[in-house]
Amino acid sequence: MPILRLYWAFARPFTLIPPMIGIFSGALIGYGASHARFPLVRVGLAVLAAAALNAASNGLNQICDLENDRVNKPHRPLPSGKMTPAEAWGFVAVTYIAALAMVAAVNRETLAIYAIAAVATVAYSAPPVRLKRHPVGSNLVIALIRGELLKVAGWASVATVLRSIEPWYIGFIYFVFLLGATTTKDFADVEGDRAAGCDTLPVRYGPAWSARAISPSFIVPWLLLPLGLQFGILSGHPEAIMALSAVMLIWGSYVIYLMNKDPRRLVIEGENHPSWHHMYW
Repeated sequence: MPILRLYWAFARPFTLIPPMIGIFSGALIGYGASHARFPLVRVGLAVLAAAALNAASNGLNQICDLENDRVNKPHRPLPSGKMTPAEAWGFVAVTYIAALAMVAAVNRETLAIYAIAAVATVAYSAPPVRLKRHPVGSNLVIALIRGELLKVAGWASVATVLRSIEPWYIGFIYFVFLLGATTTKDFADVEGDRAAGCDTLPVRYGPAWSARAISPSFIVPWLLLPLGLQFGILSGHPEAIMALSAVMLIWGSYVIYLMNKDPRRLVIEGENHPSWHHMYW
């Protein structure tokens, strides 16, 4: 049906996969570390709730970003006129409620984490807070939701996260990564963000400075892996963790090279730039 395809496009389905993978991988890590049983139904609900919450966040962001998207992404459902504001708000309300209802059936810890994430998504997109307008606030919120809390929520669907620092440390690794890597999505939106008063790093400082500024986030997180082993925080197989650290350091160095080789391409190519694809997946 055309209306379902419209809502599907509004949800931005390709963005739903990474948080679902993040929750599931967090659950697997929690299962391996805690030796608890693997509650497949509860993990499945947490994974689906991650998709629903991300769809709700995407929808709210598009509603609040309508002025930006008229410049940056006029083909999207709202700026193109294919979807009405009432339809958009209805979708956002249903998906937020569905996400929280699903994790309410998992456990209290997971529900609390998702509720915090939901509030953070509203603070990110919606006035009067609208942290998206501020380069530091914007990156902090995304790093919190998609970095720190994502892995912790996955772990919480299997075992408690209140008795171990490990899930929080793993989440912090991804927090540090996304604190800088999040900016890669802002390069293509410079004109619209500037017009709408969203003061992102590329808007304020330009592509060259911004590319250099976020480069450490592609290296530092993967140095935290051997550090976690050294201090006995990470319980995984040491050789595997060291190998992962080495691979990610090579990958991060390559992305830094792509970004800084010609930063202007980040603005011109945006989501088609290789560094954006590397960061997202």
